[in-house]
Amino acid sequence: QRKNPFSNDRLASRPVHTHRGDPTYGRPPEGSQTEQRGKDAHSHVGKEVEELCLIIRSTGEVGEDGHVSVTFGQLFETYVTISNKVVGILLRARKHGLVHFEGEMLWQGKDDDVIITLL
Repeated sequence: QRKNPFSNDRLASRPVHTHRGDPTYGRPPEGSQTEQRGKDAHSHVGKEVEELCLIIRSTGEVGEDGHVSVTFGQLFETYVTISNKVVGILLRARKHGLVHFEGEMLWQGKDDDVIITLL
């Protein structure tokens, strides 16, 4: 691979070695298609999280504390027609501090009564 006959720049085909302390470690090269795909995916997931929050707001009920809450079962039935990734999006929304629910993972049927609160 170091002697790539299709490359005009022989130095470009040499591997770049980074170390754990380097800020570019574990990241795609700046300006690459891989970096752009990652940015696009991050944007897409962000939009899905926003949509999930809107659905919780529209289907849930306002509690005494002023927060909107919905059960997982109700949310699953509403959201599954839009996306089959509802649990993954819920986990991402919780990671960003947008929703709260008990437990590490939610399972359809078993966790239908778990309350999900929009923060």
